[in-house]
Amino acid sequence: MPPKKNNTKKTQRKRMAMGIVTSDRMQKTIAVRVERRLRHPRFGKIIRRASILLAHDEEEKAHIGDEVEIVESRPLSKRKSWRLLRIVKSAALPEEEAGIPSASGTESPVEKEKT
Repeated sequence: MPPKKNNTKKTQRKRMAMGIVTSDRMQKTIAVRVERRLRHPRFGKIIRRASILLAHDEEEKAHIGDEVEIVESRPLSKRKSWRLLRIVKSAALPEEEAGIPSASGTESPVEKEKT
């Protein structure tokens, strides 16, 4: 009698990528620009190539300019088969653009125009 085979499936490592969020206007979806460097086949110069990948952001934490890490997943839609793993570096907005008054107590140029 042959030995019984273990029915556990060997899991493959998921592909991971790091990139910059270029759009967060979709619901629970972000567009991430992933750059890679490769050597030109004829001239040998290092050139940059980029891909825009759509990733699932369940909690809508990532914003434009954030550096994020994404991981490959099952297809979630026609173009979306990645999901957000973590935010590596958040792109902080300058205080005046975010609408937060500066600590010095002076008004921003926008507030001066309103008065």
